[in-house]
Amino acid sequence: MIPGLAFAAISMTLIVALRYLASSGFFAWLTGKVRPGQYDGQRAQIRREIAWSLASAALYGVPAGLAFWSWRHLGWTEMYLDPFAYPLWYLPISALIYLIAHDTWFYWTHRLLHQRQLFRIAHAVHHASKPPTAWTAMSFHPFEALTGAVVIPALIFLVPIHLGILGVVLLVMTVMGVTNHMGWEMFPRWLVHSRFGNWVITASHHERHHEEYRCNYGLYFRFWDRLCGTDRGLTEKFG
Repeated sequence: MIPGLAFAAISMTLIVALRYLASSGFFAWLTGKVRPGQYDGQRAQIRREIAWSLASAALYGVPAGLAFWSWRHLGWTEMYLDPFAYPLWYLPISALIYLIAHDTWFYWTHRLLHQRQLFRIAHAVHHASKPPTAWTAMSFHPFEALTGAVVIPALIFLVPIHLGILGVVLLVMTVMGVTNHMGWEMFPRWLVHSRFGNWVITASHHERHHEEYRCNYGLYFRFWDRLCGTDRGLTEKFG
């Protein structure tokens, strides 16, 4: 591997790992403050989740490093620094394009991973977290980690995005990934049950996926679940 590319992949692996530890660690700490005892008896599960997640970070780092190296040295990507390179209205639109594309990829690969053989081989690792915790978000078998690792780097080669807006997309991805697995709903009931909440996924929606498996496959939005008849609403655990 080209030395610069190897360095980029290692650097991105460290960034992804630290981002996971910081975000999951923060929301695990918050859980302890807001809901003491929530993760009692899950110490062994959490250790396992962290181990799988750090392995996933290594796999996420390779395509991310390739994209970053290609941007810096080859100019092959569509990422840009000048906020006026495109009309300003394109900044939020580009973020929405990335989130919708990522959500679409996630929905269909997630449904595929619930097919009996693939579930047993790969996705069972993620569902071994019973119930999920703030550390569960990246607890994946390597095969599943690879399916998730390629999406954002691939989009960087295809869809123009400002570096700062990419940071916003990654922040949304990280926060939603962690908070949807915390085992409790951090957002107020009025928001979860509002018109906005009827289309955006929070822990109340994703928790039901971990309860019933064959429903609620989305990542950010409920669009594909509603369209395909796999939306079974919110868990009853959170009230």
